Amino acid sequence: MRRNNLALNRSKTVEIVITDGKTKCLASQPPPLSGICRTSTIKILGVTISNKLSVSDHITNIVSKCSQTLYALTIGLLRAHCLCDTALQSVYRSVVVARLLYVCNAWWGFTTSADRQRLAGFMRRGVCRKFCSPALINIDNLVSDMDYKLFFSILKTKHHVLHQLLPPERSDCGYTLRPRRHELSLTKKTRLNEQNFI
Repeated sequence: MRRNNLALNRSKTVEIVITDGKTKCLASQPPPLSGICRTSTIKILGVTISNKLSVSDHITNIVSKCSQTLYALTIGLLRAHCLCDTALQSVYRSVVVARLLYVCNAWWGFTTSADRQRLAGFMRRGVCRKFCSPALINIDNLVSDMDYKLFFSILKTKHHVLHQLLPPERSDCGYTLRPRRHELSLTKKTRLNEQNFI
């Protein structure tokens, strides 16, 4: 920082130590940095992540905000302004569903089954109030579609910021396997790799 003539804003800087969630002993953690607060959760670009790589707090926040919007739609604030059902569904999709799925490619892999059930339950409430079609109720399909779109845009665009994180192309090993949508080598399966979008 000194070399690049930068100043650290200590009031906006926090430290988080990522753990596996199983370690109970704090002795293995490094000592805190002087003048910087250590926290257990951090909000990065609108996504709240805990020090155990859990997004349950993020799910709680977005479901709470979306519930407020759903309540406003339910009591008829927009209907009073002569919006038809089709327009209300467009508002629901562009405000509520967009907020639920905001950068879901980054955090979806860290959700638990309880988190996904909460999101699915909220989507069912929107269907019951006729703000969205039953086709939107399966949030897993919505996220999968978004993943495929992002993945293939990264794959096709060599100058994409995430393109360098893709695994190398697979080498020709002399035999043909079942056809795949891409020619990249598969990475070794680990817990963190399965949670990571790439």
